[in-house]
Parts: sequence; C-alpha cells; structure tokens
Amino acid sequence: MSEVEAKLAELGLTLPEVVPPLAAYQPAVQSGVYVYTAGQLPMVEGKLPVTGKVGAEVTPEEAKELARTCALNALAAVKSVAGDLDRIARVVKVVGFVASASDFTGQPAVLNGASELLGQVLGDKGVHARSAVGVAVLPLDAPVEVEVQVELTGA
Repeated sequence: MSEVEAKLAELGLTLPEVVPPLAAYQPAVQSGVYVYTAGQLPMVEGKLPVTGKVGAEVTPEEAKELARTCALNALAAVKSVAGDLDRIARVVKVVGFVASASDFTGQPAVLNGASELLGQVLGDKGVHARSAVGVAVLPLDAPVEVEVQVELTGA
C-alpha cells in the first residue's frame, strides 16, 4: 500500500474505483510530468448521493462533503494514469464548479472540502492554487464538480 493510500486509510477512507466517463473523454491524462483529471463528480458506487443546487436543495455543508468526494475520485483518476499516488510531487491546481442558487456566494467554502482533503492526505504536497466557480447547472444535476492538476516525480 502506498503512503498516500495508508494516509487515506488513517482517515477512514479508501480509494474508489475510477468513475467511468459520462461522454467522449478520459478520466485523466498525463502530459510530461503533469496529470490532468477530467471534472470529477461526487459519484459514490456509480451514483450521485445528492442532486440540485447549492443554497437551494443542497446545503453548503453537504456540498463541502461532496467536494471532498470529488477530490477522492480525482485521486483515483490520477492513480489510474500515474500507477502510484506516491509519485505525486505536488498538487498544482484545483478547479471547482458549484451549481449555485442565484443568491449563493459561498463557492470557496464549498471547495474547501476538496482542498482540505488534499492537504490532509498529501501534506505540503497538497497545497495548491484554486478557482471556485459558481455555475447554473452541472452534468446529471450534480451540485459540485472538481478537476485537479498534479505534478509527478520522475520515478
């Protein structure tokens, strides 16, 4: 078991199976030393646990937990290309999308769910730049979507 997966286990988490693509794309691709994930929805065992807009049908607290699930799914996608999560030199950038009610402005707090998970699991390697964007709707009426870019070690 990799050190990263051991840390996940300490947190009571296991790396899920890679979420299959919903359309014509790959869950993650590698270019040089970088891995870029596709947008990861908060799928759990092939289903969205909650749908709707944050600030309406979904609470900010629920959405923060969903963003955490998205980050876990992103790590699974990274592993599918990198082979081993211990190859992560650092998380470079996280982009998160929040399906938001028209008056909801707490997107950064929602995306903290993803950022905090990456920090807990990867320590200093999990510190990253980030964008948190409010949108009208996401695929399958998901409340949150997260994409991650990581740099790998050469080994």
